[in-house]
Amino acid sequence: MNDTNLTTTTEAASTAEAAEATEAAEAAEAAEAAERLIAEFRALAPDNDRKREIITELDANAQALPFLVSVVADPGEYDLARVESATVLRLWPPADPALRHRAGRALLTALRDPEEDLVRQYAAMSLAPYTADPAVATALDATARADEDPLVQSGARFAIREAHRLQETGAGGP
Repeated sequence: MNDTNLTTTTEAASTAEAAEATEAAEAAEAAEAAERLIAEFRALAPDNDRKREIITELDANAQALPFLVSVVADPGEYDLARVESATVLRLWPPADPALRHRAGRALLTALRDPEEDLVRQYAAMSLAPYTADPAVATALDATARADEDPLVQSGARFAIREAHRLQETGAGGP
């Protein structure tokens, strides 16, 4: 091996280590941001619109996904925060299979909430990434066919089309 190869190998290792360190720092930063925003969310009055804003700020923060699952499933939570949480879970479904299952079931809980039509509409639209769960697929099909709210029906039909698209493109995840 000549000196050029040695230098290249050393540089490659150094670059990989730097990338790993940067990735770890970014993950720690995301976790810290999520913790701060979640604490602020929990300290707010139940119907404070800042809750919705916080959910929007947590968009794409994988560290916040378990929290968003709990928000969407809680019928006592601020409805617009639940709507935003459902939207984030549609756009950024959890990669972890157990959390993905919990997210799908939380959206089902929201879909069945008789008091919140808007939450039900967004929950229906957000179920596409979760149709690998037979309970989700069955509920989505039944909702698309026979829900009393035409907007919830429409949202369920959208989710079914989106689920097919995700399966065709392979973007549906686990």
